[in-house]
Amino acid sequence: MEELIKSLNSQQRAAVTAPDGPVLVLAGPGSGKTRVLTHRIAYLVKKRGVKPTSILAVTFTNKAAREMQRRVEVLLDREIKGIWLGTFHAICARIMRREVEYLPIKTNFVIYDEDDQIRLVKKAIRELNIDEKLHRPASVHAAISRAKNDLCLPDRLVVNSYRDEVVRRVYERYQQMLISNNAVDFDDLLMYTAILMEDHQNVCGAYSRWFEHTLVDEFQDTNQAQYALLKSLTVIHGNLYVVGDEDQSIYRWRGADYRNILRFEEDNPLATKLLLEQNYRSTQNVLDAAQAVIDQNNNRTPKKLFTERGQGAKIVLYEAADDQSEATYVVDTIAQLTTSGRAQGGDFAIMYRTNAQSRLLEETFLRAGIPYRLVGAQRFYGRREVKDVISFMRLVHNPDDDISLARVINVPPRGVGEKTVSNLLIIAYRHKLSPGRLLISLAEADKSPYWNEFAGKGQHLLADFGSLLAGWHAEKDHISVPVLFDRILEDVNYQAYVDDQSEEGIDRWENVMELRRIAFEYLDRNLVDFLETIALVSDQDTMPDHINTPTLLTLHAAKGLEFSQVFITGLDDGLLPHSRSRDDPEEMAEERRLFYVGITRARDQLFLVRAEARATFGTYDNTIPSGFLEQIPTDILVYGRRSMRFGSHQTYQSWHTASHNTQQQVKKPVNPLYKAGMRIRHGVWGEGLIIDDRIIDGSEIVDVAFTSVGFKRLDAAVAKLEVLE
Repeated sequence: MEELIKSLNSQQRAAVTAPDGPVLVLAGPGSGKTRVLTHRIAYLVKKRGVKPTSILAVTFTNKAAREMQRRVEVLLDREIKGIWLGTFHAICARIMRREVEYLPIKTNFVIYDEDDQIRLVKKAIRELNIDEKLHRPASVHAAISRAKNDLCLPDRLVVNSYRDEVVRRVYERYQQMLISNNAVDFDDLLMYTAILMEDHQNVCGAYSRWFEHTLVDEFQDTNQAQYALLKSLTVIHGNLYVVGDEDQSIYRWRGADYRNILRFEEDNPLATKLLLEQNYRSTQNVLDAAQAVIDQNNNRTPKKLFTERGQGAKIVLYEAADDQSEATYVVDTIAQLTTSGRAQGGDFAIMYRTNAQSRLLEETFLRAGIPYRLVGAQRFYGRREVKDVISFMRLVHNPDDDISLARVINVPPRGVGEKTVSNLLIIAYRHKLSPGRLLISLAEADKSPYWNEFAGKGQHLLADFGSLLAGWHAEKDHISVPVLFDRILEDVNYQAYVDDQSEEGIDRWENVMELRRIAFEYLDRNLVDFLETIALVSDQDTMPDHINTPTLLTLHAAKGLEFSQVFITGLDDGLLPHSRSRDDPEEMAEERRLFYVGITRARDQLFLVRAEARATFGTYDNTIPSGFLEQIPTDILVYGRRSMRFGSHQTYQSWHTASHNTQQQVKKPVNPLYKAGMRIRHGVWGEGLIIDDRIIDGSEIVDVAFTSVGFKRLDAAVAKLEVLE
């Protein structure tokens, strides 16, 4: 046992060996919470003799669940079988399939992704003759999602306005259509399971007896449904072990409620409460900046973050003249650091509040010829060709899935037009059948009791597709997932449809082949597992672990990641904090937490960047610095260019100063190596003409007009310019 915990610090050791009963571990960023969770599971098995089958461990991404399982097996030096370890949604889906007799759906239900959900809401709005322009499907869907997170079914929805009544009516019809399609959305997985436990004490009792210990990762991101579910699952043994950090709760917009930590303490006044404050990721300057920002929030447990990594480089604050200069500064800095060999592309992350802010950065990277990775672009599973194939396989699994049928009934085009589809829907409704089941019947041609209700060309087109569907459906339980995958592609000749030998067509087919590779991971598993895993995958699950290019991403997407060097851009009032937060203290607190999360992603160097003016429809508007910058101590900052530090001019210091020992004396002037009029060559941007050269704070600064990318300002000592004449 000593061998297991000897590598832990004192705070971690106390958390791992905490007594039974409710335990709250508040883990600061980079403090080793995954380490604590995995050691706790190993400790329960090895020291306490708890059977793995009696342990439930839940987290928020498949990647995190896989990593937890791997680490526990390393600690125990053996494979662990039977442990319930996965995401909330995956665990709930598993329980629902086991207890489907209590639910309004069948065991082969499918899980609709966000696009499918919006499509169904749109259909409900149209059926109810509601003005789609006044009541946008995405907005109505968000209101339905919030209701489900609060365990509120349509008949329980409080109606205080006409808008509420519209949401209630759409919600009711949307839920009816989900059930008729034998489908659920993500929120249903949580809501149905929580209500199941609440309404059926026999089921609740069985699972709460089963799970002796329940452990929860990222507890601050749980919503009301998840909190209610956890209370039900731990009602008998009472061993609820939660790890989280209210300071990192940044998903309020999708139902996460950091106040669940406060509720946990209120519901469990005798709970063991432990803090993890030693940070293993960042330098002390980064932590001090983060601490200064987050300490402004209320309703939190104060923590004092510390590290043994040393003080580190000071934080660079750069205020650009405009948003284009802001992007140029970021890209130039990365180019100079990578060209000089002091960093690699993969060391850098550029973060921003909204996706729209990536445009100028992307354009600037492209002009500089520097590759980059954009997180939050169209997800792999959201691409047309990938959704097509998944829809085929979902329909084979569940012929009642009208959304999937509507997507693929004429893919590739087989002449099934809107009139034919409309006729199919009318006849199916008349006979109280799903259109998919009716199609399977039509595969029998004139033997089908519905054959004579169709006429003309459409009759045979539907029968042909019904024959394909019937064949796949009959074989699905007798052949492997990859064999079924290949058979569908071959039967519909999908490659010829998507791959026209253009670059885009080749990319589309490569995406299909990537999905096929995933299918082969399910060679010895069933179609249900394949579809469920794909439905519940998150953006972070699809991010490659190692890639040697700068990463562009929103602050929300940065949660759980870390980088050697981090730029946080757009630090203007109205961007961060966002303008929507001005009149809402809770929203403002969340914006502050979002900034805190961004800061604490940095291991070695943090750049805070803003623009004094931003382009708006062809004109430039002056901006105001983010109020969050006021909270960072000035003694841990250095300033790039001239910095309008809240009204006072500061001396220029080049960006590279911050990565040196900031306690050293300012360099003495050096003799210039270059002069105006020289032609030079740069390793990235090629040939250019020096138009100005000067010494600033002991560094030679040159302004260069490059043929390829225009004007650049460079630190000559780092840029390694070759003189041509």
